[in-house]
Amino acid sequence: MSFSCKAHVFSMFLFFLTSFTLSQTPTPPKALVLPLSKHAPSLQYLTLIHQRTPLVPLPVVLDIGGPFLWVSRDLGYVSTSYSPAHCHSARCMVAGFFSRPRAGCKNGTCILLTENVFTSKLSAGDLSEDVLSLQSTNGLNPGPLVLAHRILFLSTPGFLSQGLADGAKGIVGLGHGPLGLATQLPNSFNFTRKFAICLSPITNSEGVIFFGDGPYVLLPNIDISKILIYTPLIIKPSISMGREKPHDFSYEYFIRVKSIQVNGKDIPFNSSLLSIDHRGRGGTKISTINPYTVLESSIYKSLTDSFIREGNVAMLSPIEPFHTCFSTKYTDNNTMNRPSLPFIDLTLHNEQVFWRIFETNSIVQMGNDTACLAFVDGGLNLKTSIVLGGYQLEDNFLQFDLVTSRLGFSSSLLLRETSCANFNFTSIA
Repeated sequence: MSFSCKAHVFSMFLFFLTSFTLSQTPTPPKALVLPLSKHAPSLQYLTLIHQRTPLVPLPVVLDIGGPFLWVSRDLGYVSTSYSPAHCHSARCMVAGFFSRPRAGCKNGTCILLTENVFTSKLSAGDLSEDVLSLQSTNGLNPGPLVLAHRILFLSTPGFLSQGLADGAKGIVGLGHGPLGLATQLPNSFNFTRKFAICLSPITNSEGVIFFGDGPYVLLPNIDISKILIYTPLIIKPSISMGREKPHDFSYEYFIRVKSIQVNGKDIPFNSSLLSIDHRGRGGTKISTINPYTVLESSIYKSLTDSFIREGNVAMLSPIEPFHTCFSTKYTDNNTMNRPSLPFIDLTLHNEQVFWRIFETNSIVQMGNDTACLAFVDGGLNLKTSIVLGGYQLEDNFLQFDLVTSRLGFSSSLLLRETSCANFNFTSIA
């Protein structure tokens, strides 16, 4: 089936979804906001949603490229606003059209297959709908709570939540498919299909997720929407469960990286690895599932060799999961970006647009005057050549514009004397 046909069906789905979920509040919000925190033991990022009637708080793990919200029913599911999606209903048929494998049917309920991406466990889940309660925002502060009605999600068996951060009840996917909250929430409230994330590295401080357009204001009164740099988002063919399906498309977010530089110097490797081939292999994606950036082996070796040479560092034994570790004994630990350690640039769709990775996002301090380069060797047979992981995204503001298919990014907010922990959650608009 052609991509144009998929796009037509997707448009029909959005119209159908909007007709059922348009906000029932007198003045629909222009944007929504959720807190985002880092769970140190698992290195997962969690947010808190409120679902059901009466409302129940549910900690869920963020998967920025996940296809939908799934929630474990391990303690039972009680809600007067809950409704299953019936087999052969419009919602089941359209949701199944975009799922891999296609939707099934059990006891009259629409069934989709889902995966815990941290454990690779698979399970069937009931396609269902219920209300979500989220906080509105004017971009400066949180505002009144609003209800989003008939939000589709998967109700899954309890075992599927094993391997998630303590207390997490599921995974919230923000992928660009029709079941992702990045699509459902804008259609529920009739605002622009944009969302933004800002991951805080500090476990006792909250980062932030915005749904909708800016302003996105962080203390001290800095509107981050005014400083973003833009690059196109790429839709790539999907490779699912070991089977290549050239007419399916991934829900994840990819960008075009043309080259990598260390201290302004290109590192040598086979640049064809940066392109996505006809089977969907290669390229660069953004992930909140991987705690650190994963590189194809030849790219990893070239990066580490260049970093060691440019940084003139004294190598030490590897510390898992890192292979490139070195002494920091003779550096000034009070300096944010020590001049002895190089910066890394990802050159994007043209040479004037680059994502600069400074020391705070490239180096992990391991204690005992030891640091490691925060990149992981992913081997020679990666499906995706570069997977930008959570550590490299922390204190970087990212806006995903699903209308124009572009990514806005800030590089490190620390250079602008703010951080992802600086949204004012304490004041109500």
